Amino acid sequence: MSMTDTNERVVMAPEVLGLDSRGVFRDSAVDLLGQLPEKDGTLLIDFVGTRRIDSAGLGALMLVQRKAAERQQRVVLRHLRDEFRFLLVLTKLDDLFEIEAK
Repeated sequence: MSMTDTNERVVMAPEVLGLDSRGVFRDSAVDLLGQLPEKDGTLLIDFVGTRRIDSAGLGALMLVQRKAAERQQRVVLRHLRDEFRFLLVLTKLDDLFEIEAK
């Protein structure tokens, strides 16, 4: 987790975003959303060190996105590997998230 400016926060996704790590990741992300102003905050989720995402991890991402939408905030996925992009397309979740250009 880190701060970049007053309207943006960054959370690092774990190496494996799955059943064992989803709770800590989700809680960290939701906490950061709470630190951001409503209607004007952006949470960047950085996947630079992430090797695997499973269905539990996708569920955690959806919960984070839902919380952000309630607060009218943005969630941007950074350093998303092609295979993760494809997973989002396959599960029809790609429209829920903004994906930062490479």
